[in-house]
Amino acid sequence: MNRRDTVRLTTSQAVVRWLQAQYSERDGETRRAIPGIWGIFGHGNVLGIDQAIQQDGGQLPLFQPKNEQAMVHAAMGYAKASRRLATYACSASIGPGALNMITGAGTATTNRLPVLLLPSDTFANRRQGNVLQELEHPVDADLTVNDAFRPISRFFDRIARPEQLLTALPRAMRVLLDPAETGAVTLSLHQDVQGEAYDYPVEFFRDRTWHVARPPAETAQLHRAAELLRRAERPLIVAGGGVRYSEAEEILQRFAGRLGIPVVETSAGKGALPGDFAFAVGGIGVNGTRVAAELARDADVVLAVGTRLTDFTTGSHSIFQHPEVQFIGLNVNAADAHKVGATPVVADARDALTALDDLVASVRGAAAPEPLRERVDAWERELADHIVSAPGDPVTQGEVWAELNATVGAGDWVVAAAGWQPGDMLKQWKTPAGSFTHIEFGFSCMGHEIPAGLGIRLHEGPDGEVIVVIGDGTYLMSPTEIVTAVQERQKLTILVLDNSGYQSISRLQLGNTGYTTGNERRYRGASGLLPDGDVVPVDFAANAASMGAVGVRAHTRVELAEELARARERAETTVIVVPVADDRPLPDSGVFWDLGVPLEATDAGTADRVARFAERRSEQQRYY
Repeated sequence: MNRRDTVRLTTSQAVVRWLQAQYSERDGETRRAIPGIWGIFGHGNVLGIDQAIQQDGGQLPLFQPKNEQAMVHAAMGYAKASRRLATYACSASIGPGALNMITGAGTATTNRLPVLLLPSDTFANRRQGNVLQELEHPVDADLTVNDAFRPISRFFDRIARPEQLLTALPRAMRVLLDPAETGAVTLSLHQDVQGEAYDYPVEFFRDRTWHVARPPAETAQLHRAAELLRRAERPLIVAGGGVRYSEAEEILQRFAGRLGIPVVETSAGKGALPGDFAFAVGGIGVNGTRVAAELARDADVVLAVGTRLTDFTTGSHSIFQHPEVQFIGLNVNAADAHKVGATPVVADARDALTALDDLVASVRGAAAPEPLRERVDAWERELADHIVSAPGDPVTQGEVWAELNATVGAGDWVVAAAGWQPGDMLKQWKTPAGSFTHIEFGFSCMGHEIPAGLGIRLHEGPDGEVIVVIGDGTYLMSPTEIVTAVQERQKLTILVLDNSGYQSISRLQLGNTGYTTGNERRYRGASGLLPDGDVVPVDFAANAASMGAVGVRAHTRVELAEELARARERAETTVIVVPVADDRPLPDSGVFWDLGVPLEATDAGTADRVARFAERRSEQQRYY
């Protein structure tokens, strides 16, 4: 082919044609980097991107979400299931359509998950004056609402000329597939430029495979980390999402088992180890287990693998109390590897753990797991006793999780985000061998669950169950992707836990002030000032049925078991509504979480609670 050969295409047609030719490869396995595109079309993109999909998108399936935010969450679910080796593109119209993707973009970047965003923008030529849905800024003439994507995108470019794609698209793909830099990538497309044409080099659209590297650790970093582990008396491993992204589950289990080091999991790392592994202790942090908190308190060396060490994981920097605790930050991202004054190992988690295993295992022997298992077993007995509901009372959320844990098997996924669900899951869930867990708690984004489950289903195909667990508050915020699941014939099983409102936040307010306001689904009360009257009834099962799903109710654990079994046999999406007790949270981990408490309050009870809260702030550590 002559390098000077060209093909005349519009900007949109070039985007669509180029995306279909991009592949990712790691460890010899190649796949499409962008296997499809999600779009909601308005005047800003229907004549550009949509026309291009119709003309040139023969290998780029189009999915039709019901909300722009949701399609970003679906892309995240797909990216999580693919271990960040593939994701979807998302197209939205100008103005509110574009801005609806902002929350999803923030969720993706916070969670280090790749998504490609193609929001439409204003006219570059400006002949029309200010256009429909344009923000007309009085001082900054080239500012548009799409500039809001800049701080939450790992790469941003505004396409004002068709030929800009020759550099913008490769730069965008590099960031998407870079494990150290990935997140939301935004190409803002002026709506007139979408339809403008250019003579693109034919060679630009050849198939291109992007190698996803496993960055090796520097030898000196490995030896410093190994020396800390050799000397450690009470080491602890914190497993984050990076364990899954680098496919390090097997080596982590071998490493921890040979060295006798307990392993705790973050929300993103949940499922890094099977629940029956001898050295698996469960979740760590505010939502974690009490055993994990005790181990963290006494740990003298903490190996943090693929985790951002957020405040929920570290108890707002209060959980690690050993006076000489030292950290090893094993992370592909240098900024994360250096957190809390850690000895950094900037590398791929799988390969670096393999190297550390060779350096340390011959020196350290594995401690007997029996004392550790005794502590874990005692905690699990306490949980089991606590979750049981009294006869005639609603089931507890703990009972729901216990029943679900009894039914999930190899090949199944369980999805949760925001509210009590991710906390309960981190504390109570034991990932069955061969199954997978997705907890989105990096951004704790309500509305993530159903579309993320849909993205996971699209990646995994028809085998296994994808079980989405959400609260009634989240369901009311964003249930409409049930229609998309039905439309695409992509089966989900959705558990709606109905406790009449945002009870996780209600309990948080009760615990720190003594009262709760505006957190429950209630009619306006007699005073007319607050929604503190009777509970507003909502028929969630009927609502689900109206969108094409099978809607059922389960009032007892026995009924839940029966409905889960029926859902597994169905080919259709099922929504199981479970009324649960609103006053039975799981036992507390005892870990501190710093909050913006009212330092002045006229109510004596609130003032006393705040004083006790302030005392706990003295437990926080500073790291350098």
